[in-house]
Amino acid sequence: MPLLRSYVEGSWFTAADQGVPLNDAVTGDEVARVSSAGLDFAGALDYGRRVGGPALRGLTFHQRAALLKATGSLLRENRDELYALSARTGATLGDSKFDIDGGFGVLLAYASKAKRELPNESVYVDGALEPLSKGGTFVGQHILTPKRGVAVQINAFNFPVWGPLEKFAPAFLGGVPSLVKPASQTAYLTARMIELIIESGLLPEGTLQFVAGSAGDLLDHLTEQDLVSFTGSASTAAKLRTHPTVVSRAVRFNAEADSLNCSILGPDAVPGTPEFDLYVKALVAEMTVKAGQKCTAIRRAFVPAAVADDVVDAVSARLAKVKIGNPANPEVRMGALASLEQREEVRRSLKALRDAGRIVYGDPEHVDVIDADADRGAFLSPILLRCDDPERAEVHSVEAFGPVSTVLPYTSTEQVIDLAARGQGSLVGSVVTADADFARDVVLGAAPWHGRLLVLDRDDAAESTGHGSPLPALVHGGPGRAGGGEEMGGMRGVLHHMQRTAIQASPSVLSKITGRWVPGTERRSDGTHPFRKHLAELRVGDSVVAGPRQVTLADIEHFAEFTGDTFYAHMDEEAAAANPFFDGRVAHGYLIVSFAAGLFVDPAPGPVLANYGLENLRFLTPVYPDDELTVTLTCKQISPRDGDYGEVRWDADVTKQDGSSVAKYDVLTLVEK
Repeated sequence: MPLLRSYVEGSWFTAADQGVPLNDAVTGDEVARVSSAGLDFAGALDYGRRVGGPALRGLTFHQRAALLKATGSLLRENRDELYALSARTGATLGDSKFDIDGGFGVLLAYASKAKRELPNESVYVDGALEPLSKGGTFVGQHILTPKRGVAVQINAFNFPVWGPLEKFAPAFLGGVPSLVKPASQTAYLTARMIELIIESGLLPEGTLQFVAGSAGDLLDHLTEQDLVSFTGSASTAAKLRTHPTVVSRAVRFNAEADSLNCSILGPDAVPGTPEFDLYVKALVAEMTVKAGQKCTAIRRAFVPAAVADDVVDAVSARLAKVKIGNPANPEVRMGALASLEQREEVRRSLKALRDAGRIVYGDPEHVDVIDADADRGAFLSPILLRCDDPERAEVHSVEAFGPVSTVLPYTSTEQVIDLAARGQGSLVGSVVTADADFARDVVLGAAPWHGRLLVLDRDDAAESTGHGSPLPALVHGGPGRAGGGEEMGGMRGVLHHMQRTAIQASPSVLSKITGRWVPGTERRSDGTHPFRKHLAELRVGDSVVAGPRQVTLADIEHFAEFTGDTFYAHMDEEAAAANPFFDGRVAHGYLIVSFAAGLFVDPAPGPVLANYGLENLRFLTPVYPDDELTVTLTCKQISPRDGDYGEVRWDADVTKQDGSSVAKYDVLTLVEK
């Protein structure tokens, strides 16, 4: 059988020994062997820092996003090959899509979010400018820059494609190279995915390395600039987190570990309601998708005591229709566990759970399968338990990582909130109810122990992604025994790989560092209106001053009549004077903004294609009849986009005759390159 290769230091590496056999979860046949014997882990980390890091930091966020998109498209084109390998892990086609399509979906989602939410630059400006002096010559700004190390990503066996990619995407966007180490049981699928990516030549050299086999002395060679992201058991996470090097070098560590996730059925969801049916369907899906080998699967099913029998009957009836066996058979809805060893681990965990309750569906020692040998393959019947004493410690501490769930009755909202918390931290929980008050009480009560909460009802069911579906835009992680970290979560996942630094400097120096115009920095005017300049000609700091224009009482009354905005502060002198903010009738805020646009806009056709919004608009000082307005427009930030145009952010400061600012805001325009 082939010995899986690692990819480190720019080349493929084959271990010095014969490796450990990896077996087909369905047939028991040997698929490949795996070993990292002889691999130079210190060299791999050094290579990532020396070669991969500079290559990534030389790209903007948008350029990195484009490479992620191309990589996602590449994997999508090769998914059929990956599906075939995935079947050998025991996965059905539906399971494989969940893992494989979900994996490249993460790449595409992050690429899209980066284009929308990140600048086309390599420095991320965090938060607002902080004035640090009265005169404005000393200011502060937080920025984020990429860590100068390697993101070491240690993954679990259950999602050999999605798991690595959910860690790789935010690290790559953050400008940090990755070293991917999958769990051995299913490493042959991850290995093929990595081969496809490396062979494509899409990614800069050194930005993606891969280790097949043991992690060896990898952690011994970490530095304070490296990061570790781990998915697996809580016990292993604890060992890694307390590794001497991780502790002494304060290595940034993120873990996604055991999670006794719960789903709560609301008291209103009695048999015959849509919510009751949704709950039963979701519970069965979470037990059988990936044969229950999901860190987000429902382990504790909390139901009102009055309907516990009904839930058990309905779930059992639905489980009885689930056909188990060879994933190649289209009738099969649940495949095998990842390995025979994993099946035995589930059986051991079941012994502890059976001390607290009883099995009401399934047999852990026997299962009927289709087109497969139940002894050679790692097949296991779905097991539904019932524990009539929800206070038993076992159900809140033991996770059987397979198609196993326990029904637990509760009698009050307060009790079920307390029971949910006894899991000591979970990745996800769900509440299935049409009662918004019950949902609110449970969500606010259970939120401190959960990374994510789904509220499912008849209104959102058709479009809901379900209890166990992490999404790139939202945090994937949880407190306590779930690891205490966060993976993904939109831009949070990206910024995790960067260092936040507070910069204190003069406005001109801060402008140079951030690439953005900062108030107090010199404005430039060369006699050409900035709206006459193409993107390639425009420079940060280019400015135009326009005005003054007098605001008359007739202007205010005409604007009120034309728009229908006849608010008393604009139309009633006596009432306006009684307002604590005004001395009499005032101009509309939007009249001020409109007049400002009339002052600074260059009307003839030119490079400016469109105005697509205002941001951070604040009205600061009232404008009274006969006040005169002047506007200063300054190019604040230039962001090239795909295609023939880019985005320009302008600082707009509208002042009146005494120099006081009456309005400040950002104008966003699209400008031809």
